[in-house]
Amino acid sequence: MRFSQVDVFTDELMYGNPVAVVHDADDVSDDDMAAFARWTNLSETTFLLTPTDPGADYRLRIFTTRGELPFAGHPTLGSARAWLAAGGVPRQPGLLVQECGAGLVRVRETGGRLAFAAPPLRRGGPVDEADVEQVAASLGIRRSDVIGAQWADNGPGWVALLLRSADAVLALEPVGFGTIDKVGVVGPHAPGGPADVEVRAFFPPGEDPVTGSLNAAIGQWLIGSGLATDSYVASQGTRLGRRGRVHVDRVDDDIWVGGDTVVGITGTVDL
Repeated sequence: MRFSQVDVFTDELMYGNPVAVVHDADDVSDDDMAAFARWTNLSETTFLLTPTDPGADYRLRIFTTRGELPFAGHPTLGSARAWLAAGGVPRQPGLLVQECGAGLVRVRETGGRLAFAAPPLRRGGPVDEADVEQVAASLGIRRSDVIGAQWADNGPGWVALLLRSADAVLALEPVGFGTIDKVGVVGPHAPGGPADVEVRAFFPPGEDPVTGSLNAAIGQWLIGSGLATDSYVASQGTRLGRRGRVHVDRVDDDIWVGGDTVVGITGTVDL
């Protein structure tokens, strides 16, 4: 089977978040998908399959090293790029429809940049005060340092915190997590900074370089509540030596999450 590795949310290889993509994977078993994802040891590995929904261009299954996800952002964009690069032609020019565990996800291509329409949240709204205190303690900060907290779960299970500044986000040194272990943090950059906001995403066993699902949910929260403009750019991965850039835009009722993608590796895999 054809194999690709795509760097996502970057225009330069090695500065985004990579995803491994196996093409034409209809005959790969669940166990082999899970085993291969553990072997690649990337945050996500995906498998392109024939769609079962007549409205979809392809079907996607997404695996971490620990199990399958119904949806994830950077694998969606990286897999869409791999599908196009392998000769895939969407039914509607400039708009791909991906079938995944979360349903149908639209992916648009504008000027070479891909963006997905943020799926509905599985869980949103305020976080219980006890949980906010627990998450703040796990990040090594005081409760008073947190100026907003929301559930941001569109599949992976994120809780998002808003801090006063990007510098506060970049200074975080987590000390361990409790029952809530998928935590995203956002804070604004000063005018003239590298982006509008800085984002970090923490989950066992570490930190994710650039996270589409989290940025989608944060965008729904910040834009929907008037805490951000209808169009902004998030920087992520700075502490990890990456230069991730996530473009978040509201168009009508949709939040679109986009970024550049670079195909870094192509070849074949025998599963």
